[in-house]
Amino acid sequence: MLKNLIAKNRSYRRFYGDHEISNKILREFVDFARLSPSAANLQPLKFYLSSSPKTNKIIFPTLGWAGYIKNWDSPDEEERPSAYIIILGDKSSPRKMEYDVGIAVQSILLGAVEKGLGGCIFGSIKRNILSEKLNIPDKYEIMLIIALGKPKEKVVIETVKNNDVKYWRDEKKIHHVPKRNIDDLIL
Repeated sequence: MLKNLIAKNRSYRRFYGDHEISNKILREFVDFARLSPSAANLQPLKFYLSSSPKTNKIIFPTLGWAGYIKNWDSPDEEERPSAYIIILGDKSSPRKMEYDVGIAVQSILLGAVEKGLGGCIFGSIKRNILSEKLNIPDKYEIMLIIALGKPKEKVVIETVKNNDVKYWRDEKKIHHVPKRNIDDLIL
């Protein structure tokens, strides 16, 4: 059921680091994005795939991991993602790409959840450093990055209290994600 996939599609930040994700699987995820709607059908997105430990080590330190969680900078070595998909936008596109990016990310992550994987979307990226290290052509800008792996952490959805939407992790390392009540969303 789609609702279950959406509910399981959380921002996972700790993974089983020994779980491998093949480039074949990453290509399948990009195919989901390819088949998704695109504004004016321009299809301005490109994708950089990484499932190699060498390239993953280049990408990892360029990401900001969890702004709301204090006293935690990033996952330990054995809890890092197995793969990344870097979403690139063609700067020559005549239209803004934000809608395409959002649709593509959701399609990719729902595909990952369906396969028992999980991911985390990153907008906090040292873009210039990463573009240079990966030799990404200047005609593309890094829009977002999706980290992927087999989730190691438990994430629970709970109701927002006192209008506080900040996610948090308890002493058992369970990740809590407050969501607004549906009646608060509908006018």
